[in-house]
Amino acid sequence: MGASVKVACVGGGPAALYLSILLKRQDPSHDITVHERNPAGSTYGWGVTYWGGLLDKLRAGDPESARAISEHSVRWSDGVAHVGDRTTVHHGDEGHGIGRHRLLDILTHRAQSLGVRVEFESEITAAAQLPGADLIVAGDGVRSALRERHAGHFGPEVSIGRNKYIWLGTTKVFDSFTFAFTETAHGWIWCYGYRFSDEQSTCVVECSPETWTGLGLHEASEADGLALLERLFAGPLDGHRLIGRAKGDGSAQWLNFRTLTNRTWRRGNVVLLGDAAHTTHYSIGAGTTLALEDAIGLAGALRGSADGPPDLGPALARYERERRSALLSVQSAARYSAQWYENLPRYIGLDPAQMFALLGQRHSPLLPHIPPQLYYRIDRAAEQLEPLRRMKRWLGPRVARTLHGRTGAPRV
Repeated sequence: MGASVKVACVGGGPAALYLSILLKRQDPSHDITVHERNPAGSTYGWGVTYWGGLLDKLRAGDPESARAISEHSVRWSDGVAHVGDRTTVHHGDEGHGIGRHRLLDILTHRAQSLGVRVEFESEITAAAQLPGADLIVAGDGVRSALRERHAGHFGPEVSIGRNKYIWLGTTKVFDSFTFAFTETAHGWIWCYGYRFSDEQSTCVVECSPETWTGLGLHEASEADGLALLERLFAGPLDGHRLIGRAKGDGSAQWLNFRTLTNRTWRRGNVVLLGDAAHTTHYSIGAGTTLALEDAIGLAGALRGSADGPPDLGPALARYERERRSALLSVQSAARYSAQWYENLPRYIGLDPAQMFALLGQRHSPLLPHIPPQLYYRIDRAAEQLEPLRRMKRWLGPRVARTLHGRTGAPRV
């Protein structure tokens, strides 16, 4: 944007805050306000995960906030899976965790230091409330009020996942990214645990709806439900407690994951960002990364707009086109990952090392169509034989395209 513009970001999440930082660094004369409907410090959430490649992108965009995020993150390199009383370890890529509160504090303070106004308890539900804005960024989450006001234009579609899940905290500090699968009389229930500070970890619990009702979790109070989960995962938790929402934030809720897509991400001077535009299943740990990459993509597209507000249309079109393209493979991986867990009985009877190997392959479009043990043998052989590895890489996308052709082209 060659001329100074007035930007209103609706929603004070990581994407909107980081976008405001990038735009101010591009041109300090931009007039930017972030509107957050909740009071300062009241955000819900435990820790978020990301991988090293994101830090490289953040350093390129704003070294100062990247340095603070890195300094306040914890790291791990191993994955551990507990299947009943059996355990297996996988040595993999380095992962990072940071508390959501901490991440938002870092980005808020950095944005304010650059001259961005961050207004809390400022609820915006319609573009008409922002008459002077040249650009309105809808970063107000999966249930975006700005998007829903013009749902007929944006064309949101939501696919509801089958499994039930609940997002919890715990005082158990996991040394590795931890998976724990527990068999009950009503089926399997499992959790994903990862630390985000030196005092706490995130613990996401998931199960089929049949297991959820069979265990009585559908009618249990929060306290009784947490007590039951603590008993079921007593080994991995080492006797530590599970925590629902922070005090005053209500109770933790069991949910079904909502995969959101939109027909378009823009309407006039309004553009969707992060979860308002798209969501990806939590099992691939990419939600925050993709939101921040949206901010980087939008800031980059606007930088190429040399004539100020009149040129917003092509810039927003470029942002949507480039981000949709980047998301195709990630959304596909997320769909297959969610389906892997929804079909857990297909894999849980394998030897733990084999099961964990296929857990790492859950993004593959081939895996649902090949017997698990055969797929495992092919995968191990492919590591040794380059021609087989090339065939596996060639065949996977073609299977995915064939399946997508039967069900209609996927949207992001």
